[in-house]
Amino acid sequence: MYGLMTMLANLGKRSPLFWITTGLIFVACVGIVDVLTGSEIAFSLFYLIPIVLVTWFAGKKPGISLSVASAITWFFADILGGQTYSQPIIRYWNTVVRFGFFIVVTLLLPALKALEREKETARLDDLTGIANRRYFFEAAQAELNRSQRYKSPFTIVYIDLDGFKTVNDQWGHKVGDQVLCAVVHRAKRHLRKTDFPARLGGDEFVILLPETDQEAAQVTVSKIQTALLDEMRLHNWPVTFSIGAMTFLDAYLSADESIARTDGLMYSVKKSGKNAVAYGVYTI
Repeated sequence: MYGLMTMLANLGKRSPLFWITTGLIFVACVGIVDVLTGSEIAFSLFYLIPIVLVTWFAGKKPGISLSVASAITWFFADILGGQTYSQPIIRYWNTVVRFGFFIVVTLLLPALKALEREKETARLDDLTGIANRRYFFEAAQAELNRSQRYKSPFTIVYIDLDGFKTVNDQWGHKVGDQVLCAVVHRAKRHLRKTDFPARLGGDEFVILLPETDQEAAQVTVSKIQTALLDEMRLHNWPVTFSIGAMTFLDAYLSADESIARTDGLMYSVKKSGKNAVAYGVYTI
């Protein structure tokens, strides 16, 4: 799911000109196929594909423009395809109806996108931009269900910042926010697209590593720990990291129970001196 979100975000970075050009090419291709297949096969629905893409990624005005282009293309494809009517006005009527349908879709999509954006925003941490607590628990439960079905391992990594309160007390919350954002930025460099980082609150982070046994988890966590400590030293921030990494094998637990066990593993590090990693394996 996190990988899908990333892919959509990357598509959204494309320029409006890219989407308009792509949409026009798509409409032209549909028009050509519409002509070649003749009047017996309806292609009206396929004109909606570029309209939806352009409206979603480039905006309402480009979407309306492409709706006009699609209606005109259909009109001439209808003529070149050899479609005949009992009255000439019927062709114009059908064009207007299709154009009206395209416009309705174009006007509805921005509202749908706004709702989707609100839903996504509610799932993300305002400061760091990664998943929030609620979203992570949903993702963890989905991975638990998948793991139980396919008997595949996964690992949950719980990260707590040692000394973070000192940063807030000495330099203020603005610097504290910079520390949290830096942690996310450096950690994400060592994660796969399928990995799922989240901020549970305060200075506590968690990462879901699907299809990851203990050996693979040790490699990833070691890289993350080294990168985070380097980042703290670079800025002279007196912060270290207590980390618990629990690998689950055939674990018939809820998301709450799995995260609680990983949290307990992290706290064992806290109690034994901090700034270390504890690994564990849970299986029935």
